[in-house]
Amino acid sequence: MAASMFRSLFTTVSSSKWRVKQVTKHNFNDSLKELKTHISDSDFIAISMENTGSSSSWHRVLPFDTPETAYFKATRYAQRFQVLHFAVCPFSVTHSNNLVAHPYNFLLFPRDELKLGMPTYSFSCQTSYLASMARQGFDFNACIYDGISYLSKAQESVAKIRLGTAFPSLRGMKSCSTSTVADMVFVERIRSRIKHWRKTCENTNTSTSTSKDEELISCLRNIILGNEQFRSRPCLTIDVCSERQVQLILEMLVDSSDVLPLIVPGKGGTAQAIRIVLANSKEDKDLLERELQNLEEEENRKFSGFREVIDLISASEKPVISHNCLNDCTLIHSKFIMPLPREVDEFVSSMQMIFPKVLDMNHLMKKIGTARKVTNLPNAISYLNNHFFAPVDMEIPDQATVNEGKIHGLNALRLCYLFMKLCSILKISPSVAESGNKHLAPELEDFTNIFHPYSSNIQEPFNKDIKVWTNNTRKVSCENVVFVWGFKFGQTASMLKSLLRASHNIFSGEFDVKLVDKSCAIVVFWQPGLSKNFLEVMSSEEISGDLKELVSDGMRVTCYETYKTMCRVGLWDMDLAESLERTLESSQCDIENGSVRKTHDIHWYNENVINIDDL
Repeated sequence: MAASMFRSLFTTVSSSKWRVKQVTKHNFNDSLKELKTHISDSDFIAISMENTGSSSSWHRVLPFDTPETAYFKATRYAQRFQVLHFAVCPFSVTHSNNLVAHPYNFLLFPRDELKLGMPTYSFSCQTSYLASMARQGFDFNACIYDGISYLSKAQESVAKIRLGTAFPSLRGMKSCSTSTVADMVFVERIRSRIKHWRKTCENTNTSTSTSKDEELISCLRNIILGNEQFRSRPCLTIDVCSERQVQLILEMLVDSSDVLPLIVPGKGGTAQAIRIVLANSKEDKDLLERELQNLEEEENRKFSGFREVIDLISASEKPVISHNCLNDCTLIHSKFIMPLPREVDEFVSSMQMIFPKVLDMNHLMKKIGTARKVTNLPNAISYLNNHFFAPVDMEIPDQATVNEGKIHGLNALRLCYLFMKLCSILKISPSVAESGNKHLAPELEDFTNIFHPYSSNIQEPFNKDIKVWTNNTRKVSCENVVFVWGFKFGQTASMLKSLLRASHNIFSGEFDVKLVDKSCAIVVFWQPGLSKNFLEVMSSEEISGDLKELVSDGMRVTCYETYKTMCRVGLWDMDLAESLERTLESSQCDIENGSVRKTHDIHWYNENVINIDDL
């Protein structure tokens, strides 16, 4: 497709000829096979999600958030909202500015197909957000009725245990330690039983008698010996009562060329018995193993659902392109892997095991000299097209069927285009090394795995310095930041700064004021130590002058640690001032025990909650 057609696609609304593979539960299995091939042949994988809402006001990540508080906010976002649309676009770089993309749009819906109460039934939903999706062409009927369900890895483990299909892996069995007398007696007893059973099977196969009496005797013998049939092959079931016995039986049969041991799972996820299948030959045993492996993979698909796509991306270890790394990764982790860890460093470590390299276009965009955050991909692309000449040619094989060409769901494609555009402008080679280790260009490595939208490099996330404004790189220690609330409604940051400057000589030095929301502001002292002095003065009985008058009118202050505690325990009131008040009112004992979270409801304000049970 010509580059000019591309530019018109991303800078205009009329993209009715644009086609992206739309995937529902009806064509999911076939599409998964195609996607697997495209991922294998790709260099990068762009991902984008549509959710039922987004954080607003001070609940979203702000420049003055530490990595810890930013993670707490992203965790709340991931737990509240639901993913309804997941776009995946594997793409390969053919030349310096040419790429081949294979876009897929997956419609998702958390349907309890196994009747186990999983996945989560309720989620927060912002009506304005859904209205915006509808205007862009999102098909809610197709999503609800034909959306692909899924279970996270953690939920799958629970489901298998409840259904009695979970069992220890043969590969995971460790060799036994020194055998005891009881072990030797058990092994010899089982060995004798298997030997007698095999001899019976051989006699049965060589017998030519067809008399009814002998058939009856043979049936009774099979019942007594426990002989059964497994896929038309003789089998023997041996009950076990411990993992130790399982290990002993498996070790005893490890060198057998025509006997295949299978673990029979119990309801608790432990081994209930060992089923020993007698094959006709080694070739027949290999055939049976392949059949069982295919059967297990098919059974697993019932549990994993869409998560197979996440597993494919993870297994490929290809670099992942995102435009909101923190929110995207917390959503992926919580919905498709397991509940989010409590601490941010644990999350980063866990996420890097899932996606080793994630590139956030927000950070790459800053490199070109603009401080704007890429929250709107079409506007970001339009900005680059208007300020830089960097043509990008993209080939997109037409994989959509009739009536699938829609405006909605183009963000993954836009990310591919934006990535190539930025690489061209910054003169960064987007090529991936062919060594099989998925090495990126050194310039791109510097932008991988930055899980804070306002960080500028990968080493930054765990220090205490924070930014105050999005467009200003100046930083300050969070110890020099004070939260102020209780001022008159409608006051601007400039007005509040003037009041503070006139109230006390502490404000004679350099300081700044920034409104966080209508109820609360932060005061930034650029001289170390002044924030502590200010807090001491505010809590002193000797307070006087204009500052005392401000306190009499209701002004309250607290340190940054209170804000961190508030985010940790989850006090998410609509107004930041209310949340800080509740945190200060709570006793330290309650905070440490986490009881504050339990004793207060989370307010969702002007949002509806969809319960899937009611649909």
